[in-house]
Amino acid sequence: MYLCLCLWPVMANKYNSGDSRTRSSVSIFIVAGLCCFFYLLGAWQRSGFGKGDSIALEMTKSGADCNILPNLNFETHHAGEAGIIDDSDSKVTVYKPCDPKYTDYTPCQDQGRAMTFPRENMIYRERHCPPEEEKLHCLIPAPKGYVTPFPWPKSRDYVPYANAPYKSLTVEKAIQNWIQYEGNVFRFPGGGTQFPQGADKYIDQLASVIPIANGTVRTALDTGCGVASWGAYLWKRNVIAMSFAPRDSHEAQVQFALERGVPAVIGVLGSVKMPYPSRAFDMAHCSRCLIPWGMNDGLYMKEVDRVLRPGGYWVLSGPPINWKTNFKAWQRPKEELQEEQRQIEDVAKLLCWKKKSELGEIAVWQKTMDSASCRAKQESSGVTLCKPDYADDVWYQKMEPCITPYDNANSGVASGYLKPFPERLYSVPPRIASGLVPGVSVEAYQEDNKQWKKHVNAYRKINKIIDSGRYRNIMDMNAGFGGFAAALQSPKLWVMNVVPTIAEKNTLGVIYERGLIGIYHDCKAGFRAMISVDLEMDLAVAYKKNGSSKCDFEDILLEMDRILRPEGAIMLRDEVDVLVKVKKMIGGMRYDFKMMDHEDGPLVPEKILVAVKQYWVGNSTSAQ
Repeated sequence: MYLCLCLWPVMANKYNSGDSRTRSSVSIFIVAGLCCFFYLLGAWQRSGFGKGDSIALEMTKSGADCNILPNLNFETHHAGEAGIIDDSDSKVTVYKPCDPKYTDYTPCQDQGRAMTFPRENMIYRERHCPPEEEKLHCLIPAPKGYVTPFPWPKSRDYVPYANAPYKSLTVEKAIQNWIQYEGNVFRFPGGGTQFPQGADKYIDQLASVIPIANGTVRTALDTGCGVASWGAYLWKRNVIAMSFAPRDSHEAQVQFALERGVPAVIGVLGSVKMPYPSRAFDMAHCSRCLIPWGMNDGLYMKEVDRVLRPGGYWVLSGPPINWKTNFKAWQRPKEELQEEQRQIEDVAKLLCWKKKSELGEIAVWQKTMDSASCRAKQESSGVTLCKPDYADDVWYQKMEPCITPYDNANSGVASGYLKPFPERLYSVPPRIASGLVPGVSVEAYQEDNKQWKKHVNAYRKINKIIDSGRYRNIMDMNAGFGGFAAALQSPKLWVMNVVPTIAEKNTLGVIYERGLIGIYHDCKAGFRAMISVDLEMDLAVAYKKNGSSKCDFEDILLEMDRILRPEGAIMLRDEVDVLVKVKKMIGGMRYDFKMMDHEDGPLVPEKILVAVKQYWVGNSTSAQ
């Protein structure tokens, strides 16, 4: 709002009233003109171009070669000093490095704490986060000698030994061609227990039954993924796999996957639901993952059914498939294997999964699209159906032995039919088109996409190497509809879309319908292994609700630092007062940083904070 204060000159002149009237008219005209001028000037300033701010002018200059962050270096160097920003206008808390013994520390997957929990149903392998008094308030160091991973696709096959210095898998899985140690690198030949000829040949077998090539199958779930070679080789076929494995005696499995540039999290099918929405995946996969699928009335198969889209595929390779031929090689009684397969077949029928193929040790089922006949069959069998609001209420919720229903009215809209990828990336997701996300219209979704294209164009000017291949693993900590990931879509990178459990709208199902992947999360420490992310987005907004933070900024920033690689980057977008608080903390955490204006100009309250983590490793006394 602009205020125009006009002073009206009133001087009565009884001797020359005619001249006085003339001068009054001229004065009125001049003052009115000045008011109009200042009003237009104020409106021009409000547009964002009225302030002589060099950053804002660079950001809004169409087609300009923006060089607006001269003090930040996004390139890797590992040794040279980074430019230091003199932005310490107030005293900051300096966070010291943790002891080097914590290099591989993952707070909610601590081995010592895990062994205090029951072993039944793999409870001890689930997430168990430390209480407040046990939290570390220091910076987790990278391993000594840590280097930036090779760019994709070389990183799929090679990982520097210094980044994950664990050789046990090279011995235990030597004959299975998982991983080999060669000099100062690990090599991943693409083999696996169930695909001795390599993951490519194995996927070719699956593609003879499952429509992988035409974009129908885009999102996949790999349970018990090992080093995630299945997901790694699916990437070139335009399929993105969410892989998970527990942290066990092979503690570096998921770390290897992330160093390779493959989406993966630490996780296990135990007693709680998987942190994914219902009807999320086009395909689910288990290659000798050692999960007891038939036990507990098929509890784990029912959980896979919850996250599998109608028409989706489930692949099981290894025991007990083709047990008649392989029971001797597996060194298991054939009666035991026969009963295990019988249980699996019975549960699959109850879930209305149709077996499409069984070739060798690979079996493929497809989930039906016909919910009406399936529901009638299930009701006649006396099974328990889950409550309607059960499907996406998953965070720390116990699995229950019920089947997640889906009705025929929504099967083709909200859960079944999707356009092939990449067309589905920007088409209206069925959950939004059918009104299943309260308060979100098609127009709001489309406007969000428009805004994120604009934001990402600004990010590309800030950090010109953002999609050059320098960054592979990216996390959006407040993903919304996945607009950032969609705008950044590239074969060179992938984005883990995080939807906070405190978010006003549950949008993770929408993200999966776009052909993207993501996970639910809260304020507690992450699923991800150590040193896993190259670039993070939108921290502060993610944990704000109704104007107040629901999470401790220090906890969030320390966790971000833990999972961020040396010389990785952070970009935060929020109101200026929030970013000032974050900047004060990050100033003591070995980052070079700068706060800059919104792409629309300096008068927009929302700002952008950009930070680059300095290179330092275990046993370093200071940043190098």
